[in-house]
Amino acid sequence: MTTDSESIRRIFNAIAPVYDDLNDQMSFGLHRVWKKMAVDWVQSTPGDRVLDLCCGTGDLAFLLARRVGSSGKVYGLDFSANQIAQAQKRDKKRAIRWMVGDALALPFPENYFDGVIQSFGLRNVVDISVCLREIRRVLKPTRQAVILDLHRPDNLEWSRFQQWYLEQRVASLGRERGLEAEYAYIAPSLERFPTGAEQVRLAKAAGFLHARHLPLIGGAVGALILSF
Repeated sequence: MTTDSESIRRIFNAIAPVYDDLNDQMSFGLHRVWKKMAVDWVQSTPGDRVLDLCCGTGDLAFLLARRVGSSGKVYGLDFSANQIAQAQKRDKKRAIRWMVGDALALPFPENYFDGVIQSFGLRNVVDISVCLREIRRVLKPTRQAVILDLHRPDNLEWSRFQQWYLEQRVASLGRERGLEAEYAYIAPSLERFPTGAEQVRLAKAAGFLHARHLPLIGGAVGALILSF
């Protein structure tokens, strides 16, 4: 089972060129709907300074840039240099500050951001509690952080469907691109990922006063909404 940060970084560096295409195919485009919902929950307004943490190729950063406008600032940070390189290629307007960095040691001062968003990233950090504390540290009081990720559904039928889907469609898509081993990482990452209720507990232990978890698509996806 892959659990160390360097092994996970190698996976995301390897899949960077096909990351966007496979996300569309694996989710039938639904990941874009979930990301738009997450951006709505962050409640960014023009002039805000916001962070897309574990930004990948930048989907959420681009959505946030539209919300905060020319007077705002958007930062996109990821530990994969190849993912950041793909994001920079997409950023034709050079509107976003892209950074290679560590979600467990964010290079920002306290109370720096008006909003933080993390999409399909918390499941891939090696210490979830530290990551949550870092998000809490850099977020301004009363503002929101939103964490979107895959989960193991509580419902048995949904869980069986997810397992079948990962073993059949996702494995096939990875195999077609010579990345079967990289995409096989998803299933064990879900097994060790805390449930929604556990995430709420961890968030409150990290200093968030308000934490709620919203299950989506039968609980196969969930959003953790945080503030203090």
